Amino acid sequence: MPKSRPPYPLKFRRRMVELVRAGRTPEELSREFEPSAQAIHNWVNQADLDEGKRKDGLTTLEREELARLRRENKQLRLEPDAGCLPQRVPCVDNPSSVETGDKRCGDDGADPRREGVGNRRPLLPLQIRPQTPNSERGS
Repeated sequence: MPKSRPPYPLKFRRRMVELVRAGRTPEELSREFEPSAQAIHNWVNQADLDEGKRKDGLTTLEREELARLRRENKQLRLEPDAGCLPQRVPCVDNPSSVETGDKRCGDDGADPRREGVGNRRPLLPLQIRPQTPNSERGS
């Protein structure tokens, strides 16, 4: 398993990028200094993106914004606002919910937004016809 270490200082990474642009190879620099040649390649590519020399990736600012938005989305998914929850609908599994006006899907109060867990089919509107003496069964 590779060793984990804190990130190299920004000033050091900038100096490595300058040395590569001055003509030294990342492999040569990796032998002389500690970072791997691949890390130095990555720093040069990221510097090119930040300076607008390349357009095939995200700039550092865009990466930071994307990370922030992902953290924010994760937090919002973990703590949903009670006022934003969808209203539950009556289900076939609990026909009494139609009569009582209960909006829950079954007695367990399962959240219909959760895929595959307590997710039941919604009850379709029924048309109840009054029974007439001619329509009674068994006569």
